Amino acid sequence: MKQTRTYTIKGMHCVSCAMLIEGELEDRGISGRCSYAKQTVEVVGDLDKDIDKKVKEAVEGAGYSLSE
Repeated sequence: MKQTRTYTIKGMHCVSCAMLIEGELEDRGISGRCSYAKQTVEVVGDLDKDIDKKVKEAVEGAGYSLSE
């Protein structure tokens, strides 16, 4: 069953920032859409219990942070 989870991101300045985050997610096997305008990333799929940690690592790997 597909699930959706949305995270708020701090530090994005442009569309390229969103593309970097999407790339980091993809490298980790996570399907996500990042919106610079909304400052969010929406993750879709069969989300496991470690998804929050994986998304945080991907976002931080791209040089940004999740808003608490």
